[in-house]
Amino acid sequence: MKSFLKTLTITMLMLTSLSPIFAQGEATALFLLINPGARQSGMGEAGVATAADANAIYWNPAGLAFQYNDPEVDSKGEATLMHVNWLPQFNFSDLYYDYAAARYHMDDIGTVGFALQFINYGDNTQTSDDGTVLGEFSSNEVAVSGSYAVKAQENLGIGVNLKYVLSRLSPVQVGTEQSKGVGSTFAVDLGVLYKPGFINRLSLGANLSNVGPKITYIDKEQADPIPMNIRLGLAYKILDSEFNKLTFAYDVNRLMVPRDDEKRRDSFLSYFATAWGDGDQFNRLAHALGFEYWYTDLIALRAGYFYEDPNYGDRRFWTFGGGFRISFVGVDFSYILASVDEHPLSDTMRFSLMARF
Repeated sequence: MKSFLKTLTITMLMLTSLSPIFAQGEATALFLLINPGARQSGMGEAGVATAADANAIYWNPAGLAFQYNDPEVDSKGEATLMHVNWLPQFNFSDLYYDYAAARYHMDDIGTVGFALQFINYGDNTQTSDDGTVLGEFSSNEVAVSGSYAVKAQENLGIGVNLKYVLSRLSPVQVGTEQSKGVGSTFAVDLGVLYKPGFINRLSLGANLSNVGPKITYIDKEQADPIPMNIRLGLAYKILDSEFNKLTFAYDVNRLMVPRDDEKRRDSFLSYFATAWGDGDQFNRLAHALGFEYWYTDLIALRAGYFYEDPNYGDRRFWTFGGGFRISFVGVDFSYILASVDEHPLSDTMRFSLMARF
């Protein structure tokens, strides 16, 4: 008998807060969809074309290629940290998400990066059928990414992440199951960032993430896919003067996991074709748009909106945020105000710390 009700409850809350289309167990390791970086979070969670910091490893690894252009101004290295109490509406003190990333430019080679995603579901008690306490265990998931990006042309960057994912929902054998609730897999992210010369202030980005084999907890027949996702977007600098900078960003997301049970049993490579046959294709898109204003590269203000169709996720929320830079250090924060009453994501606060070297 497995008695870890809190873990199951939290997992279901993750499903409903990230996207109810997964409510029937269509994917696992959903923490991979939690967007890091308080800067992008303050802009409605749009960031594939504004990948201008170390968080580009998540949003679009190709953005790393453009972060060291002028040795007189730019820093070769940057590191960032973020901590957030996840789903604050439910007051789970031991449910939290951490993200850390760093990038470094290497002359004549390109830019390399490293990122760590971690979510903790808390401590749980294991009991026998008669209620006898057998022990305690912790549930968590982690992903480690290594990145590389380079300019293919002066205005075209490409990037790739190689990712290891470990899911430890139940690291002890429970009940009649013959295996522990532990699984792992590898995945790849591919990114492109293009800055067309005919529109100097425009950037176009694309990122295909979490492309990899399924995670097996018990046996291969019950293996679960990870949430493969495609993200497309643009960013345009409305103002770009010495003292005032204003950027508009827009992203569109599409999850690439089939909803059909039979199609989902096939290889993850087949999802590139089969995922497009489920439901209304336009309504399955998630939209994120945001604005970022900088005054003298010192103080930033941000706002945005995120929208999913009610039948395909129903996440709808406003975001607000800000930040400041002093010398080589920066701090960013963001806040989510959900449009849906009592939504699990409402009142989520993110804080990021950045340092350049």
